[in-house]
Amino acid sequence: MRMTKTSKTAGRPRSAEKDEAILRAALELLATQGYVRMTLDQVAAAADVSKSTIHLRWKTKADLLTAALAAVRMADAPPPSGDVRTDLVAILEDFAATVERVNGMALIGTCLAEEAHTPGLLALLRERTVLPRRALLRDALERAREAGQVDADADLEAAVSALLGPFYADYMAGRTGRLNWAEQAVDLVLTALRPRDKGDLPPAG
Repeated sequence: MRMTKTSKTAGRPRSAEKDEAILRAALELLATQGYVRMTLDQVAAAADVSKSTIHLRWKTKADLLTAALAAVRMADAPPPSGDVRTDLVAILEDFAATVERVNGMALIGTCLAEEAHTPGLLALLRERTVLPRRALLRDALERAREAGQVDADADLEAAVSALLGPFYADYMAGRTGRLNWAEQAVDLVLTALRPRDKGDLPPAG
C-alpha cells in the first residue's frame, strides 16, 4: 500500500512582515480616521491582506488597535541611563510623541465615551499601554529611591500621576507643544520627592 504524506498540524508560522504591515496600517488609520470610523476592512486593504488574516491574529478591532499601540510604546526611547531625571524625561517625551502620532487624545475620549457600550476597549488600553507606561515611570522612581535620591516614604503612584498629569492638563488648556513641559514636570516632582532631613519634617500632632 502506498503511504501518503501527512500534513503538519501546526500549520505555517505567522508572517512577521504581515504582522508589521497590519499594525502599521491600524495606527495610520487610527490617526486619520479615528477609532469609530476605522474598520477592519480598511486595515486589511491598507495592509494588503485579507480580513481573515487579521482575525487569525486579533479577535476584535479593539484587540488589534491596542496591540498596535503597545508595539510602538517606547519604541524610540533610549534604555535607562542611570540618571533618574534623564530617564523620566525620556519616558514622558516618548509618551507625548506616541500620543500625538496616533491622535491619542481623541482615542482616550472615545474610550471614555464608549466605556458603557465597549468596556473591553478601555480595559485593553489600560492593560497594554497605560499601565505599562506607568510601570516604566515607577521603575525609574524605584531605582532612584534605592539610590537614596527619593524619600523612602514617598507615594510613587501619586508621583507617577503627577508626572503624566501636565500633558493632559496642557491639552485641555490649549497649551500643547511646550517643548520643556517634561523637564518642568520632572523637576517639580523630584523636588517634592527629595529625601527630607528630620528637621524638615512637620511637628507631630
